[in-house]
Amino acid sequence: MSTRIFSGGPWEDRYGYARAVVAGPRVWISGCTATVDGEVRHAGDAYQQTLTAISIALDALGKAGGGLQDVVRTRIFLVNADDFDAVGRAHGEVFGVVRPACTSVQVAGLVDPRMLVEIEVEAHLGDGTRENPSEEAP
Repeated sequence: MSTRIFSGGPWEDRYGYARAVVAGPRVWISGCTATVDGEVRHAGDAYQQTLTAISIALDALGKAGGGLQDVVRTRIFLVNADDFDAVGRAHGEVFGVVRPACTSVQVAGLVDPRMLVEIEVEAHLGDGTRENPSEEAP
């Protein structure tokens, strides 16, 4: 059984997707951009767009019952490779204590030319604790 979480954004109904899907202890959060109330925020500022996109993703994760500590993977889709340092700094400021697996790729563009970055987040809601987290799993 799975649960869908919606943010109320205009594209969810139009294009048939959920902001997040929860299945068991796993949460998949759809790509988030710096779009708030239908408007792209921080045009030209990849750093601020990244922080906004992550905030939207973490809000969805909170609605799923999770938090920052539950994030296990992020995917970053970046329009301009020259923005990688700014995007990476923003990502590191938020996720530096969690250090999820992360993939970053440059893309030709996103659905709105003002969008510079899109971020997907995956989380695991189980406690996942081990005696020594630095040890490799068996």
